[in-house]
Amino acid sequence: MINAVGLVLHPARDCTPAIDLICSWANRKGATVLGLPGEGGRTGRPIPEVSQEELAERTDLIVSLGGDGTMLRAMRLSSTKQVPVLGVNLGKLGFLAEVDPPDLADALVAIDAHEFTTEPRSGLSASGGGRQTLAFNDVAMMRIPGHPVCVVQVHVEGHPFVRYGADAVIVATPTGSTAYSFSAGGPIVSPNASGLLVTPVAPHSAFNRALFLSTGEKLTLEILPGSGEVGMEADGQLTGYLRPGDVLDLTVVDSAAQVVRLGRTTFYQRAQRRLRLTGSVDAD
Repeated sequence: MINAVGLVLHPARDCTPAIDLICSWANRKGATVLGLPGEGGRTGRPIPEVSQEELAERTDLIVSLGGDGTMLRAMRLSSTKQVPVLGVNLGKLGFLAEVDPPDLADALVAIDAHEFTTEPRSGLSASGGGRQTLAFNDVAMMRIPGHPVCVVQVHVEGHPFVRYGADAVIVATPTGSTAYSFSAGGPIVSPNASGLLVTPVAPHSAFNRALFLSTGEKLTLEILPGSGEVGMEADGQLTGYLRPGDVLDLTVVDSAAQVVRLGRTTFYQRAQRRLRLTGSVDAD
């Protein structure tokens, strides 16, 4: 039973029509609608604003209104209590959002009828430099403009495996394989897989291939002497800087978030549309 719904809004897009629909649906159910600080006033309704921690604590469903970036933020907020997240795509077709605005009313009816499933999504915990970060797409070590390239030693199970010299080194979850890693030439990985994908960006080293490690294998990245200072990003957000000698431990967090699925499209259908995959090359 859904007693409270949390809203996570895109910072710039007009979410009003979707909000009106969700609020009307919640009112009929006698459910409360909650928003985040600074976002409740954008709804045009008297929606109470609560902290990020309270949103996960008090809600039974979180609705993300925006694109994949908004969806990732909602997943991070939901992870402490495993609150299911429904993604409504208000921009370009996303890989994570389940429905487009015209389908939202039917989606809410399906939720009332319990005609949905939840799909677990793994997270990525990055620990090092006195900080710990949770990401759902990727963690990237980025060369700072004007500085030398990133020189990174990849350790697997405590042993040095390969050294990358590159503009960036990305560690992605299967969810994030279609994001920055894909743009850098990495493969598409099924969201049902469990593991970590390591992809160099514009590598300057002889070995320039991506790696895929299983969940149970320990992954550590070491910033080597000769590397420039690098920026560390989690899901595209700058979280700090790493210097030669710093070490980053990366761990899979199984089922870190739950995404609502209505069974109307598969991951491969969404990927096919987003990437404009029209099929194999016609034979002569």
